Amino acid sequence: MGVYRFGVLSLATGLAVAGVAGCATKNYVHNQTAPLVDRTNQLEDKTAENNRQIHSVGDRTQAGINQAQGAADLASQNAQNAGKAAGDADSEANLAVHRADSLDSVVKGLDTYKPVADVAVTFGFDRAVLTKEDREQLDGFAAQLASAKSFLLEVTGGTDSVGSAQYNYELSQRRADAVVQYLASKYGIPAHRFYLIGIGKDKEVASNSTAEGRKQNRRVEVQLLSNAADATPQMATMR
Repeated sequence: MGVYRFGVLSLATGLAVAGVAGCATKNYVHNQTAPLVDRTNQLEDKTAENNRQIHSVGDRTQAGINQAQGAADLASQNAQNAGKAAGDADSEANLAVHRADSLDSVVKGLDTYKPVADVAVTFGFDRAVLTKEDREQLDGFAAQLASAKSFLLEVTGGTDSVGSAQYNYELSQRRADAVVQYLASKYGIPAHRFYLIGIGKDKEVASNSTAEGRKQNRRVEVQLLSNAADATPQMATMR
């Protein structure tokens, strides 16, 4: 019995020692691996953060590329528009020079032109639209143009004294334009036959102190001028 108890005791002691040793081994392993696990987790988190930053940088880079491309496209379009504007300006400049040359040649020859006939139409206050009566008067005047040779039409627009000088210059020009457009479109008179100007209220044909006088000043005068050798001044006046 003594031997048996000693054996059992030894076995129990051995198991206890083994259990203690096993626990010690697990604790040791845990203590050794825990920092590695933590480090691995940290590395995974760091890798994920790096990936996010890489994507963020990529997105910002793409946005920058898109913005740069948009700016480049806009600059290209602006350059094209600037080129077109320069071309248009050059064309307008050439046209202005051509008109100036044409006008210069006309002005130099004006002394040879003699008045043949004239007509005057009047307008309502602050108006630049031809009435039926105005058109009829212009039609009667234009009947003479079919047989006219080497002629010019001097078209002068005027206003009464009401309003500023600048506004009346513009108004008188619109009135002269209305007459020119009517004659040119209906009777096919080419543009180089017209010599027109708006004089505003600078030259009155009647006193502006009365309503009737102001009405007469709101007018457009058209004078037929010719330098043909057989042109005899007739001064057929239509009012």
